[in-house]
Amino acid sequence: MTIAVSSLLLLAFSFVLSEAQSSVLPLQPHALPSLNLSYIQKLGSCSYTVVVTTSCSSPSYTRDQISIAFGDAYGNQIYAPRLDDPSTRTFEGCSSDTFQINGPCAYQICYVYFYRSGPDGWKPDRVEIYGHNSKAVTFYYRTFIPSDIWYGFNLCNSAASSTGQPNYRFFFHMVYGFLVSAFLNFCS
Repeated sequence: MTIAVSSLLLLAFSFVLSEAQSSVLPLQPHALPSLNLSYIQKLGSCSYTVVVTTSCSSPSYTRDQISIAFGDAYGNQIYAPRLDDPSTRTFEGCSSDTFQINGPCAYQICYVYFYRSGPDGWKPDRVEIYGHNSKAVTFYYRTFIPSDIWYGFNLCNSAASSTGQPNYRFFFHMVYGFLVSAFLNFCS
């Protein structure tokens, strides 16, 4: 009986460790070689409030074209091809700009990417996204956005990833549960 309890505790400990390792979130934004914009679903229509705060160490203004894409872990993606408007002083250093963006209804927003094209450069401090079906989420950039590449965060940790890569956590949990059940039956 002591061996069975020890083995069960060891299995539970290894499960906790595997969960802790899988929930580590990247703290720095990263480049995304390509973003599949044709994947945008046209189901439903929801409004999102996006607040972009530009860093004080960004150029005082930018003429760059800036796009944003964000979404949830289930493939619901919202895309705004142009947020910038130099005539209205959008994205000036030390400022915040608020945008109302319409798109498909998403669950919890877990990824965001900016795309910048132009000669000036731009350094966002953070972006806050508010949606009807999700809690407000803030992504901290605090670095310059490289030109001509999608750059941001993907903190999705669910059955479906926004990048289209499968996530095998559910399968792992099923196999793990089966093994623990078989082990307990064997020890009984």
